[in-house]
Amino acid sequence: MKKVKVRLRPIVSKINLPTVLKTTIPPGDSIERLFIATQVGEIFYIGNGDIRTFLDIRSRVIKLGASEEGVSGRGYDERGLVGLAFHPQFYYNGLFYLHYSVAGTQGPGALSERFKPNPCDPQTLNLRWVNRETQYDHIDTVEEWILQPNGHSRKRRTLLNLRRPFFNHNGVNSLNFSPETGRLVLTTGDGGAGYDPFNLSQDDMEIAGKIIEIDVSKDTFIYHPPVVTRFNELPVTIQETLTVIAKGVRNIPGITFQRVNNQYIKYVGNVGQDMVESIFSFVYYQPIPVTQLIQSSLLKSEPDQEGFINFGWRGWEGAFPTSTIRGCSSNPTLDEKTMAYYNEAVKTSARRLQPLTSYYHKDPRPDKFGGTALTGVQAYMGNGISDLTGSVVFTDLARHEESQSPVRGVLAYTRVRTDGKLNDFSVMKTDYHFGSQSAYYVSLGTNLNQTRLFLGVYGSMKVTDFNQGTVFEIVSDS
Repeated sequence: MKKVKVRLRPIVSKINLPTVLKTTIPPGDSIERLFIATQVGEIFYIGNGDIRTFLDIRSRVIKLGASEEGVSGRGYDERGLVGLAFHPQFYYNGLFYLHYSVAGTQGPGALSERFKPNPCDPQTLNLRWVNRETQYDHIDTVEEWILQPNGHSRKRRTLLNLRRPFFNHNGVNSLNFSPETGRLVLTTGDGGAGYDPFNLSQDDMEIAGKIIEIDVSKDTFIYHPPVVTRFNELPVTIQETLTVIAKGVRNIPGITFQRVNNQYIKYVGNVGQDMVESIFSFVYYQPIPVTQLIQSSLLKSEPDQEGFINFGWRGWEGAFPTSTIRGCSSNPTLDEKTMAYYNEAVKTSARRLQPLTSYYHKDPRPDKFGGTALTGVQAYMGNGISDLTGSVVFTDLARHEESQSPVRGVLAYTRVRTDGKLNDFSVMKTDYHFGSQSAYYVSLGTNLNQTRLFLGVYGSMKVTDFNQGTVFEIVSDS
């Protein structure tokens, strides 16, 4: 694939960690504005060259970097404001949607010790999440808000309240509207802890580990829904607004839609465990209404899953059977890889979707890189960077090279092959000099017609290190 060199043009700096970057035309405005949501709960937009506050919900968002006792400790955190989406008719109706972790909902977590599957110990392969009302980490909420004519925003209703087992894998850039169906798409991670201890991602009743469409045009008249973990715990009127597009999700940095010849290619990145990061693409899919999933569960029958997307987790990590890794006692420089969930890998082998491309945590090839975590996937349809037109751009948090300091993230791209087979990818070169500062690539965004690309960078892995964020536009080097 062609070597592409780009330039990073700073737009705004010294902000908190940017989790969502997207544009819209606000009511009464004539220009598409870039909106930036931060993990701590701020939403800014760029207006006439300066940064302005659109909404500040920091008081509603869980205290980040805090342990279960509420004391600042961990520093690294995946909770917070992780989703922002504007209604397709936002210019006319002022509606927008938020997904965040709720202040004051900190729990002890679903497991008291670190989890790792052991194929020799069946007990570790068949864990169940019990005592869910007390053994959980936090509560996430999905809300509908409205920008009022006076310029102030207020919450209109809550769409979902989700109890989450662990602090991580809540999704990021988790709310996007589908241009095909007009529905709000929610991407939920598997709940976290690594290796999906309870196999929530493959259980049809679990909300975790799914891609869900929400019909926001239907008013359920339930403005404060119960806190749940499973679809069958929801009131029927809410169940009727939901369809499930996919399962087998580990953690997703959003979904993006690329229009090609009057159809949409969907791109989804699945964050890996220990070995591989994967990007999937699909055009046709058959979503299953939640009411149908519940009916099948009650009848103990298998719903028709022809055309239903399954990314394969936890049996598969991208194109590999999920493995546990340990050092070789006979040769400390090598690793021993053991298949973690053989039965589940077999069960999902025929049903799972093959990735479009994958990249690895260790890669000896000179033109590749060792990755850490996929943080963004976006289609690019612009002509400004001609070598990228029609491609899929993605970001990795940090190049995994022990010798490299300070840390640098990675930009890369791939394309859909006409034969549908696994494709290669190419690393993009950038000109920007971050100096001695770390540069974690934490988010990727586009404008409405996907002709511009935006990159969110943070100078620390700790959310308690404030104001170390910069948002760039990715532009042509020529």
